This record gives sequence, C-alpha cells and structure tokens, in this order.
Amino acid sequence: MMWRGDFPIFERRINGKPLVYLDSASSTQKPHTILDAMQNFYRQSYANIHRGVYQLSAEATESYEAAHRSMARFLNAKFEECIFTSGATHGINLLSYTLQSRIKPDDEIVLTQLEHHSNLVPWQQLARRAQAKLRFVPLLPDGNLDIAAAESLINEKTAIVAATHISNSLGTIVPVQKLAKLAHAHRALVVIDAAQSVPHMPVDVQSLDADFLVFSGHKMYGPTGTGGLYGRRALLDSLPPFFTGGDMIREVQWESATWNDLPWKFEAGTPNIAGMIGLGQAVHYLEKIGMDNIQRHEEKLTAHTMEKLSREELEIYGPHERGPIIAFNIPGVHAHDVAAILDSEAICIRGGHHCTMPLHHHLNITASARVSFGLYNTEDDVDRLCAGLSKAKKIFKVR
Repeated sequence: MMWRGDFPIFERRINGKPLVYLDSASSTQKPHTILDAMQNFYRQSYANIHRGVYQLSAEATESYEAAHRSMARFLNAKFEECIFTSGATHGINLLSYTLQSRIKPDDEIVLTQLEHHSNLVPWQQLARRAQAKLRFVPLLPDGNLDIAAAESLINEKTAIVAATHISNSLGTIVPVQKLAKLAHAHRALVVIDAAQSVPHMPVDVQSLDADFLVFSGHKMYGPTGTGGLYGRRALLDSLPPFFTGGDMIREVQWESATWNDLPWKFEAGTPNIAGMIGLGQAVHYLEKIGMDNIQRHEEKLTAHTMEKLSREELEIYGPHERGPIIAFNIPGVHAHDVAAILDSEAICIRGGHHCTMPLHHHLNITASARVSFGLYNTEDDVDRLCAGLSKAKKIFKVR
C-alpha cells in the first residue's frame, strides 16, 4: 500500500517477522517527513522563538508560527483561536481550570459513558471544586449514545457538555453536532475531545459548532508532547491564563502584569518548538494524502476486519458503524494474554481498559483487546491478526 513506505518503522523485524502495528488509537507511527523536519530544525535552524533579533531566531519563529497557521487551516479556525498544548489532556485540564469562574454550585456538567479518563477526571475535579454535579449520557445496548436521554439531561442547569467525538474503546462515532445543538439551546458550552477523530476524518470546528475542541499530535502521526486546543475567540479572550510567565506576558510591573494577544496568552514559557514544527508537518502530510481518502481507506479496512472477526467466535463490543477501532475478547481468555500471544507474532495490539475503566465496568468486563488502525494498515495486517487469534485460541484450548 502506497503510504506504508513512508514509515521507516515498518522496515523493522521482530522475532524475524514483519511488524503489524494495530495500536494507532494509543499512538501513531511517524513518517519520514516529520522525522526529517524535526531533525533538520535541531541540526540547521535551532533557536528560541519570539525573542531573538538574529536570523536563526527569526527562522525558528516563522517555522513555529507556520505550524500554527497550518493547524488553524486544518480545523477551519482562525489563527488566534488555536492554542498549542502538550496534547488533548493538557487542553481539557486548561479548560477545567479556566472555566471554573463560570460554574456555580449545583450547575451540571454533562459527559457521556464513553469518555476517556482525560475527559472525565478533570471535570470530576472541577465539579468538586465548584460544587457542581456530573451527569452522564447513557449508552444504548448497541454501543451508541442514547440521544433521547441527552435531550432531558441537557437542560437549563447544564453549564458544560463535554463529549468524545470517537470513542477510543468502542469506536462509537458520537453525533456531537446534535449534542452541541442541545447544549447551545440552553446556553451551555461544548467541549469536544477529538483525539480519535482528527487523525481519521475531516474535522471542521465550524460545522461541528464546537466552543472548544482538543486533539493530540502523537495520534495524528506527529510527535509526542504536542497537540492543540481550539476555542472561539470571544471565549478565549474572556478566560484567564492557565500558566503564566514567559511568552504569554505583554508587560510586567513589580506587582502586576498584562497578558499577550491570542494565541500566545495561553502558551507560557519556551514551547516545544521542534515538536510543533513536526506537528505542522504532520498536518501537511495528512492534507497531501487527503482526509477523505484516509477516511475511506480506514472505513473499508474496519468493515473488512469486522466481517473477518465475526467468524472468530469473539465477544465484540460497540456498534456496527464505527471509527477505526475494534474492542473484543476471546471468551475465557484475558486480554493481556491475547496481546502477549499476538506480540510473539510481531503483532501489536492493546490489552486492558484503555483508560475507560467506568465504561468497562458498565460492560461488565475488566479488560478488552483492542485493534485500531492507521492509514498504513492493510488487509494483510488483518490476515496476520486473525492467524494470531487462532494461535491464541489453540494455546488456551478455546473451541
């Protein structure tokens, strides 16, 4: 497949076998272009940004701000509405602290039963600090959200609705536009966790009607320690800074300070310059391939895999229509054991609760095995997966 050759890690052999990487929901592999851009910056153009008047600093500043512009274009947002963060978790924590002044005792924060811990625990902490209440949109038996229940849960008491776009465990594609419409009818703010959607489908913050949206760079073929937060400008202007010092300062007196313009107001200190340049290159890489092309490829591969796994007598969790994520169990075999057997075949999958412990408790399971796809995966990978599952069932004497 044409894109696979862009990724040097697939030249590697493990136990003498070609690598099959099926854990992109956790983190994606990196193509040559991103690795080369970061190495070139460190070797040829490294300097701090926004401070020096010399050429190297000017070059670094331009490369960093070009990455900002790329991120804004990618999301269909304005330059000043896109904040660089260390990832989705950073962005959600930023919001959970800076939005606190808007939350009154007995206000309600509505989440879903699908949420990753990173879009649950920060809101738990905000609710505790502000004496607010958490409410959860329940799951239907098929793994989709109960939108009818959301219509009653989201009401005049709701201050924030925070929801994943695609579940990192079940692959459920959440109709976030419907949740946004319900939230905005009651003047509630909408936060979208797009960590699992930005790498796999076109994401337009205007059409989603998002007030805030977060994502992680390492899940979209970029470096670790990178990511972004989109926020409507009027809202970002109204929020206090999360971190202070360094580049987010406009002027400092002995006993007071004023803040820089957006987006720098929320980017204190020396940033991960090389990482953000790599993130900008990841955006260029995805745009060159085309998000529609990536989505079609992964939808076809996911459907093919669902059909193949349905023959394997597995417990498969989640809806039929889903993103490129499939969680399952071999009856009577722990997910960690399945992952270990597959690892012996050079097949990388995730076994565990995938940072969704409450969801797994809801499903009455302690763990699941999860395969998740990137643009580099092929039907040959799926064939290797099925062969590995057959080996696991044979070892554990599963008929």
